[in-house]
Amino acid sequence: MADLSGLTALITGAAGGIGTAMAEGFAAAGARLALVDIRDASELAARLGPEHRAFTLDLEDPEAIAARTAEIGEAMGIDILVNNAGHGVIFPAEEPQVETWDRTMRINLRAPWLLAAAALPYLKASGRGRVINISSQAGVVALDEHAAYGASKAGLILLTKVQAFEWARHGVTVNAIAPTVVETPMAVIGWSGEKGVKARAEIPVGRFAKPREIAAAALYFASEDAAIVTGETLMVDGGFTMR
Repeated sequence: MADLSGLTALITGAAGGIGTAMAEGFAAAGARLALVDIRDASELAARLGPEHRAFTLDLEDPEAIAARTAEIGEAMGIDILVNNAGHGVIFPAEEPQVETWDRTMRINLRAPWLLAAAALPYLKASGRGRVINISSQAGVVALDEHAAYGASKAGLILLTKVQAFEWARHGVTVNAIAPTVVETPMAVIGWSGEKGVKARAEIPVGRFAKPREIAAAALYFASEDAAIVTGETLMVDGGFTMR
């Protein structure tokens, strides 16, 4: 297991299924957590221990992102940033759902960019800063009705590369994780019945990912063992995109 003792990890979307698994994994590795969500994550913070703190944040508000990130950085430092929060509404490419498209881009692509930029002074000061962006297999291959979501996640992969290239000289690594469907409580409902059976059958390993498997990938990127790895996207998709 990664040893993150003495380090602070800021995790967005902390109140969700993947975010909770991230929080549990990073806390077990010794990190101090800044749990960020539009919902109240204080119960999770209290369960994990008194050194962890919860912060509410609307990722569609650029000024709030800058202010909250600075608040966390000044109070706790930021050694690791996990851009986990996402917006997953899908619709056919022929439908001009402009607001849904724009909201997807604001949350999935603009917010990670702004968060990382705001966190950069603290990541530099850390001496071993890490940014971990949660993308998706939909950012790598075409999926039905995933024009907006897929475009946002593909953009996040390229953003990861640009940040990694620009910030390597500061000792900051930037990597992405691209999961298949993850068995969160919401996904279990959304992918129930025949739809889920068909989706699992298209994955070579025959199942969806578990939240702890995404957390494990993030812990690797956060660890000292991954200090040489930057600008990469790790597929955690059961082989879905290898064909």
